[in-house]
Amino acid sequence: MPRGPHWFHRRIRGYGCRLTLPRQRILEVLSRSSKHLSAEEIYHRVHQVYPAIGLTTVYRTLEMLVSGAMVMRFDFGDGRTRYELIKDQGALTSHHHLICRVCLKIIDCEEFTGDERDYLKSIEKKLSKKYKFEIREHQTRFYGVCDKCKKEVTDYAKR
Repeated sequence: MPRGPHWFHRRIRGYGCRLTLPRQRILEVLSRSSKHLSAEEIYHRVHQVYPAIGLTTVYRTLEMLVSGAMVMRFDFGDGRTRYELIKDQGALTSHHHLICRVCLKIIDCEEFTGDERDYLKSIEKKLSKKYKFEIREHQTRFYGVCDKCKKEVTDYAKR
């Protein structure tokens, strides 16, 4: 988890902006969520504690936070852009998700064994060399069916 409101303040000031109350509330919602939230979901959560906020402010703030490398933007193919707070700079270099095609559950893949980490670094290195391209970050998505949905489909088929 990020280092709290002081972390937000330092990062936003370092980007040349002020930490306004709406920005702080948006960052707090993102820091407390374990899900990848849409702008609308963020708006509804912030609106509960700060009713003066508008959806346009949420969109503008999210764009500023993405540009300032404080928030990552994702498109998982469900027609909704989602956002996640970058908890540390290491998150920028490798970010992976498992996405269920049935219920749209999104699982962050954050813990890798040494072999898995070495394999990913090896792929990055080979692609960089092959295409003469400096890779600074990557995102990988694996689509499939989660255990819960797989079980429900199996149970339904047995009837």
